[in-house]
Amino acid sequence: MIKAFNSLLATMFGLGKIKIIPGTFGSLATTIFLYFFFHILKLSPNIVLIGLLIIFIYSFIAVASHIKEKENKDPKEVIIDEFIGQSIPIYLYEISHGTQKTFDEAIIFYGICFVLFRFFDILKPFPVNYFDKNYKNSFGVIMDDVCAGLYVVLSLICFMLLKSYLI
Repeated sequence: MIKAFNSLLATMFGLGKIKIIPGTFGSLATTIFLYFFFHILKLSPNIVLIGLLIIFIYSFIAVASHIKEKENKDPKEVIIDEFIGQSIPIYLYEISHGTQKTFDEAIIFYGICFVLFRFFDILKPFPVNYFDKNYKNSFGVIMDDVCAGLYVVLSLICFMLLKSYLI
């Protein structure tokens, strides 16, 4: 029963079993999921954070269980790491602005986060590639996407600083 739940979580409830670009579908689902929580349900960022932290911590166990008997230690169907990595820039955006976001602002920003995250997750600049190559376990599976999410945050900060400097 626990092993089945772990596999469901690791594959984002089967979404990772889509044959083509499962990581992209996982990132897109995460973007929609977080938009729903923040802008439709208007959940408190603290509640969302608690949920994200629980998923983050438990995902190490779920991924380890799912890949335990597999030869490939980073199978494509494991996409909970995309959920975690994609959540980082979106969550930080939501808590970094004390004002209400318009529908257009949120959609544009979520779209930018989605595209940038997929870019860094696919390109795998250092240290994303370091975790991907050197840790063939749940830690490596998850941490490369955490780094990709942090690259999105860094890119957006640099863009905002450049924008404020030029204006």
